[in-house]
Amino acid sequence: MSGSTVLVVDDERTLARAIKAYLVESGYEAEVAPDAEQALRLLETMRPDVIFSDVRLPGMSGIELLRRIREFDPALPVIIMTAHGTIEGAVEAVKLGAFDYLKKPVDLEELKLLADRARETSQLKQELSYYRRRDAAQKATLGGVLGESPAIRAVLEQARQLAALDETPPILVTGETGTGKGLLARTIHGASSRADKPFIEVNCTALPATLMESELFGHERGAFTDAKESRLGLFEAADGGFLFLDEVGDLELPLQGKLLKAVEERTVRRVGGTRDRRIDVRIIAATNRDLERETQREQFRRDLYFRLAVIILHLPPLRERGSDVVLLARHYLERFNVKYGKQVRQIDPRAEALLQAYPWPGNVRELSHVIERAVLWSRGPVLDAEHLSLTTPATSEEPAGPAPGGGAGTLEPVAATAVPAEPATLPPPGMDLERWERVMIEQALQACDGNQTRAAQRLGISRDTLRYRLKKYGIQG
Repeated sequence: MSGSTVLVVDDERTLARAIKAYLVESGYEAEVAPDAEQALRLLETMRPDVIFSDVRLPGMSGIELLRRIREFDPALPVIIMTAHGTIEGAVEAVKLGAFDYLKKPVDLEELKLLADRARETSQLKQELSYYRRRDAAQKATLGGVLGESPAIRAVLEQARQLAALDETPPILVTGETGTGKGLLARTIHGASSRADKPFIEVNCTALPATLMESELFGHERGAFTDAKESRLGLFEAADGGFLFLDEVGDLELPLQGKLLKAVEERTVRRVGGTRDRRIDVRIIAATNRDLERETQREQFRRDLYFRLAVIILHLPPLRERGSDVVLLARHYLERFNVKYGKQVRQIDPRAEALLQAYPWPGNVRELSHVIERAVLWSRGPVLDAEHLSLTTPATSEEPAGPAPGGGAGTLEPVAATAVPAEPATLPPPGMDLERWERVMIEQALQACDGNQTRAAQRLGISRDTLRYRLKKYGIQG
């Protein structure tokens, strides 16, 4: 029961203290308010799971308090207590949404049982609401890709068709950074007949060409100084499944020719090896670059481009997906509620309007970070506009360039300014310092695309300090 909070509203201080002591002994956290006005103030900060309120209070009555609580949070269970109980009073309280009605003198064991039942009922309602929303959202998804806009539905339909095929040529997924290219690749794998086979992701920006060759194709013992034993590469590790080449446009030219041979001939030769090994993999590549333009600049091999781009799936930027912004925001709200033990149940309409007006240069990834911060800082059941740390977008004079792989179309000229997401200096109430520090480090790494130097600068610490913290918390930097 630890962590569940009860607010007791009663001007009989001796009784209120006795109720609080009994609930605390039973594993609850409890607070007391002597009147309705103080109870309403406490609602903003403590977010109780259950409220017990006397009917007769100084000033505002318990029935009027119930009405105000219903406006603040319709799902919050309120149990009315009275020494002057009548059938009419009980009916009125129930009609207004009271969870139950308790007559004085109060039986403390009965009160605790009511608190238990109210809390369990509230949790069941929240879970049912979550699963209903999740099931509704999944009707418009392929695996974990959410969206109802025409732009994303078209991509999802193409992805469904490709996932249903046993064999396809390589798939090239294009789109701006943060649009979810990796997620789309994983969900194609998950919806395919190879779902129980490996899905191997390769970050093509992670290593120089000399090391990347060994990563992709493996090496034999003695192939180079540190090759003390033979090692299979990621192509072989993905045999029977999928190989996802993320940011393939960043591969260095010397390695592109060897990749072309592996894709065309479905064979790999380990570094230092003398024989080719057959592989059976479905290949998905992704890029945020315009690879056709890169071939004209001789920064990417034309033959490799044509081999990878037999099928192109273009993920639209978030600013072109309309109401998907709010759909995704609600999805992340549920996710981070669970992660941080919060109960932010809805997004204020003004906040939703701001989410839809903002152009999201960082796309879905940026939206995820914004909602995570907002959930952490939110104190009540409603996520307000000020929690988003966003400002209203202003029109830019310069049009955006063409989307990678998106043809001749151009994007509308939009721009916006976001309030810098500086690391907070103090953890929110209820979160210990180490957990908060870990959250800040993870967010900084995400915001800097894993670049430790930039993340350390963002956090205001040295790179060595950051590396120590990464090792301490077991964070993959």
